[in-house]
Amino acid sequence: MLSEETVSADPITQFNSWYQEAIDQEVLFHDAMHLGTVSSEGIPAGRVVLLRGVDENGFVFYTNYNSRKGRELAANSHASLTFFWPEMKRQIRIEGTVAKTSNQQSDTYFQSRPRGSQLGAAASPQSEVIDSRSFLQEGYEELARKYEGAEVPRPAHWGGLCVNPNLIEFWQDVPDRLHDRILYERREGSVWKISRLAP
Repeated sequence: MLSEETVSADPITQFNSWYQEAIDQEVLFHDAMHLGTVSSEGIPAGRVVLLRGVDENGFVFYTNYNSRKGRELAANSHASLTFFWPEMKRQIRIEGTVAKTSNQQSDTYFQSRPRGSQLGAAASPQSEVIDSRSFLQEGYEELARKYEGAEVPRPAHWGGLCVNPNLIEFWQDVPDRLHDRILYERREGSVWKISRLAP
């Protein structure tokens, strides 16, 4: 059971506890999170991205800033994240605002990626219409030749985004649909209000 009296006072600490349990229980795609954005016309869009870090600032993922999600977040910084772990019958829902990570953080993560992923990120005009797969393959091979024996630099259009939460909800399945829902809402600074929601 999920209780207001037993959860952490800090939602990031609570998230890290659940996240480690998901890792320990070998939950498939425990790092996958649904990212929701809204266009300037108010049209919502969703896709799954991978969590690549979490700290007191929020939840970090990496992407092409020129992709649809990158463009939408540049125009409207509000976003949502959802983790769903069916093996544990748990869900975490997050709402917040998005900001780019530092260039240093993006550089460090980019250089930690497999070389093929580095080349793929540089070669792909993500979310753009292309004529064929060969366009991607040729661009990839051209970059592979260009940087043979050298470090692949991080493209300026690729880097990290951090969702800084103002709301986090933890959902735990309970029989008879009497699910536990604990909501954290940010108040001043690092102060969070904890409430229980009806299922």
